[in-house]
Amino acid sequence: MADQAVLGQMLTESATALGAFRRAVADDLGDLALFHDVEPSRELLDALKRQPGGFALGLNLRSPAGAEALALMDAALAALPPVAEARVMDELAADYADIYLTHAYRASPYESVWLDDDHLMSQEPMFQVRAYYLRHGLTAANWRVRPDDHLTLQLQFLARLFSSETGDVLPEAACFMDEHLLRWLPQFGQRVAERCRTAYFAAVALLTAAYCEEIRDLLASILGQPRPSAEDIASRMKQRRQPPPAPVAFVPGTGPSW
Repeated sequence: MADQAVLGQMLTESATALGAFRRAVADDLGDLALFHDVEPSRELLDALKRQPGGFALGLNLRSPAGAEALALMDAALAALPPVAEARVMDELAADYADIYLTHAYRASPYESVWLDDDHLMSQEPMFQVRAYYLRHGLTAANWRVRPDDHLTLQLQFLARLFSSETGDVLPEAACFMDEHLLRWLPQFGQRVAERCRTAYFAAVALLTAAYCEEIRDLLASILGQPRPSAEDIASRMKQRRQPPPAPVAFVPGTGPSW
């Protein structure tokens, strides 16, 4: 934590450093979103394996969890054959399906399933996430196929915030992570790592969780505001609870979409 505080102070004091940090985080979040979006292609795996010096992200993770997750990702990629065989690709495709499509591991990529009392999809958390998107002129491309609170969309939203050049949106990013992503992502990452069959998806899950935790700690240092406790966030969200609204149909042309 001390290293993160020093780094946070450096980023705060230098506009150039802060800009580089924001661009690196935006790119990293975009890459992480891609890992959860679709099953990996041979081209993606080849590109990841060919990184000089091993797998790395734009932001040098300093936390023990981050360093461990990076090492796991590097090892998972190194263990793949130079040219991924059909068997390997089939195993990855099956693991992807069990995580993101069939929910065989009971590790849903949707926030509502984790936070709703009945563990159902498309409940109040989804509408709360949607409200964040709408404030920035964004909508899910097809919320009936992939609801707004999917992990990929949340990571893409954060990437948009970090890459934004209009106003200071870092407090908004911190608030979104507190109220939504980090309330369930650590549990998702741990459960996927414990239950999935491939080292690749175990590493992806743990890396995503560790990365988001670390950038949230950095935001606390940059903004000069400590992270709220889980109890504070739960109390805040409880006060906002509303009866579930009626589903809203996606209207083409209402704003940019992913």
